[in-house]
Amino acid sequence: MSSIKIECVANDGYRIGESPVWDEKESALLYVDITGRKVCRWSSVTKQVEAVSVDAPVSSVALRKSGDYVITLGTRFATLKWKDQLVTTIAHVDKDKRNNRFNDGKVDPAGRYFAGTMAEEIRPAVLERHQGALYTLFSDLSVVKHFDQVDISNGLDWSLDHKTFFYIDSLSYSVDAFDYDLQTGRIGNRRSIYKLEKEENIPDGMCIDTEGKLWVACYNGGRVIRLDPETGKRLQTVKLPVDKTTSCCFGGKDYSEMYVTSASDGMDKEWLSRQPQAGGVFKITGLGAKGIPSYPFAG
Repeated sequence: MSSIKIECVANDGYRIGESPVWDEKESALLYVDITGRKVCRWSSVTKQVEAVSVDAPVSSVALRKSGDYVITLGTRFATLKWKDQLVTTIAHVDKDKRNNRFNDGKVDPAGRYFAGTMAEEIRPAVLERHQGALYTLFSDLSVVKHFDQVDISNGLDWSLDHKTFFYIDSLSYSVDAFDYDLQTGRIGNRRSIYKLEKEENIPDGMCIDTEGKLWVACYNGGRVIRLDPETGKRLQTVKLPVDKTTSCCFGGKDYSEMYVTSASDGMDKEWLSRQPQAGGVFKITGLGAKGIPSYPFAG
């Protein structure tokens, strides 16, 4: 193993940094600050962050085939034109649940945008339960609901052969798998492949590497863990200098760098003084693992 190096590349104290996505065209990392209501882009060339402010909590961002981005904003799927800072609503969900918002989202290998909802939190990870659902936005801009009764809809990704969909509902403390039909986008046969241990705390965002292993950010656990979805075994733990690690993705020229977002919401002064990089974005090198490019939304 080469030696692992962790550096904070954007230390802006984001309230809930989330949804890191590598934008190859821009050599940049996209991510959001959910409660800070902004979509951010950190350039690996200039090392600067640009941000677009929006009018509601923004919980995920994804690439779009035709250029620019798609986002989940409040309970809306929307497009974002970066240069014009223009947001256009595509579709609305959970209209009957005024207290809900989207959480994590990601595009599948066929270009569909999967994202789930949750109730707004009273305090971090404290909320009305079973209010959320998992949705897909198709390329024709239609929306399908897969299931409801979700607590905190979170990390998602697909196996390398596209036959399995991985999903996290955070308060189940489990990483789950579904059979996946790439043709239709249908999911079924849900099962748990890993239950988190006490010190790992709450499973949050996740990504997959080129060996088909899953990397899961552990909220309040201050770490990212690598799992084998076939055996259900944890293979590796990478600890970070902040407790509230929220999500992870691979990026960089050859996708050998891992980027990890974090949060500072719910931390008092004393806690923040111990963890001055809380809410920062971290780059991890020397993992010896590589990721795959993100899929762009086809609509």
